[in-house]
Amino acid sequence: MSAQRRSRNTGGIRGLSNRRGAPQRGTEVLATTRSRRSRRAVSTAGVVVALALLLVGCAAGGPVRGTSASPVTVDAATLKAEFARLAKSLQVPGAAMLVRSPAGDVTATYGVTELGGSTPVSLADHFRVGSNTKTMTGTVILQLVQEGRIALHDPVSTYLPNVPNGDHITIEQLLDMRSGLANYTATLALNTALDEEPQRVWTPEELAAMGLAEKPNFAPGDDWSYSNTNTVLLGLIAQKLEGEPLSTIFEKRLFEPLGLNQTALPAATDASLPEPYTHGYMYSNNVDTMESAKLPADELARAKAGTLLPSDQTNVNPSWAWAAGGVISTIGDLAKWVEALGGGGLLDGKLQKERLASVRTVPVDLPDPRYGWGIAKIGQLYGHTGELPGYNSFMGYDPVHRVTIVVWTNLAPAADGRPPAATIATRLMTSIYGG
Repeated sequence: MSAQRRSRNTGGIRGLSNRRGAPQRGTEVLATTRSRRSRRAVSTAGVVVALALLLVGCAAGGPVRGTSASPVTVDAATLKAEFARLAKSLQVPGAAMLVRSPAGDVTATYGVTELGGSTPVSLADHFRVGSNTKTMTGTVILQLVQEGRIALHDPVSTYLPNVPNGDHITIEQLLDMRSGLANYTATLALNTALDEEPQRVWTPEELAAMGLAEKPNFAPGDDWSYSNTNTVLLGLIAQKLEGEPLSTIFEKRLFEPLGLNQTALPAATDASLPEPYTHGYMYSNNVDTMESAKLPADELARAKAGTLLPSDQTNVNPSWAWAAGGVISTIGDLAKWVEALGGGGLLDGKLQKERLASVRTVPVDLPDPRYGWGIAKIGQLYGHTGELPGYNSFMGYDPVHRVTIVVWTNLAPAADGRPPAATIATRLMTSIYGG
C-alpha cells in the first residue's frame, strides 16, 4: 500500500481522552482508532488475531511440530530471553508472559504500561482480550446445549427470525465459522465509524445488522470464513434464552465458577479499564488497515527510528466487539480460563471431548490452521488469540503435557504488521516443543 493510499483522516480521534503524556518534541504521532479487525482481522486471510494466529509459526520460523509423545522442554532462562528479545524487536511499550507446566510457572514482564511513562508492566495489569472472548460465548452456548435448551443442529431462525437464510444456518455453523455470513468488522461502514466516532456506543443489534446486510460469502456449510457476525448472533441467542445481559451470563456461568475475579465483560457505555491496567497503542487507522496493517516503507522506517509514535487507544469504546471481543482480564485469569477451556470443568466430559474433536483444518494459507466450536487449536495447544486496537493476546493450553502459554502486548499490531503477542507465543512454543 502506498503512503498516499494511507493518508490519515483522523477526525475527532486526536481529541481522544486519556491520552496522557504528549509526545516529545520532534516526534510524530499517528492518531487512530483502528479496528484491526477490519478485513484483516477477521476474514479468512485475516488477522484477527484469531485465526491469523492460528499461524503457529507465521513469524517465528515454521509451525510448531511434535506429537503427543514428543518431549517438552521448559527452560525458564531461554523462554525469558526469547520473550524479552522479541518484545524489544517488535517495539512494544510493554508485554507480559506466563508459561505453566508441571515444573512450575515461568513469568516475565517487559517495559512500561504507558508510552513514555515509568510504571513497569505487572502480572496484575488488566488488558482487553479481544477475540479470546469468542471462546467464552461459545462455552455458554455449549452449556445451553448440554442443558437441552438448544441443539447444535437447530436453525438460527428458531431463535432469531430476522437472519437471512436463517432456516439453513445452524448453531454449529455459527460456532465453527461455517455459516457464510459476512463479517461486520470488515465493512467500510464500521471502520469509518470507528475512526470518526471512537466513543460511539454500539448495540449488538446494530453490529449484527451490518453483517447481515452484506452479501454472504458462501452457502451455509460450503466453506469456512472467520466472521464476528457469527459470534454476535450467538451472544444474542444466549441473552434471549437466559433473559439476562451477556455480561451477567458470563459472570454466573463462567467467571464466578472459575474464580476469575479480575475478568469482566463491561457495559457498553464503559470504555475504561480497572486498575491496574496497561494503555494500548496502535499505528495507522481502521480504514487504512483494512488491506494491510503493515506501515508503508517510509512510515515503517520512522517507526523503527522512534520518530513516528503509535496513538493511545486505551479508552476507545469497545462495544463494537461485544460477544466477539469485549472482555477485560489479566494474565493470571486468562491462564485459568484457557486451562478450563482445554482441560475441562465447564462442560461434561462427553461434550468437552466433542468440542476438542470439533477442530478441523480451515482454508487459510497458514501452517496447519484449525478451528472448531468457538475454539482454535494452535500446534498442540487449544485456545485462541485476541486483538483490539492497542491490545494483542494469545492463550493456549495443552491438556496432554499440561502446558499453558499466555502472552499479551500493549501494541497491536506491530509497525511491520505482525501480531506481537502471537509472534512471541509462537517463539515460546517452538522453544518448548521444538520446531
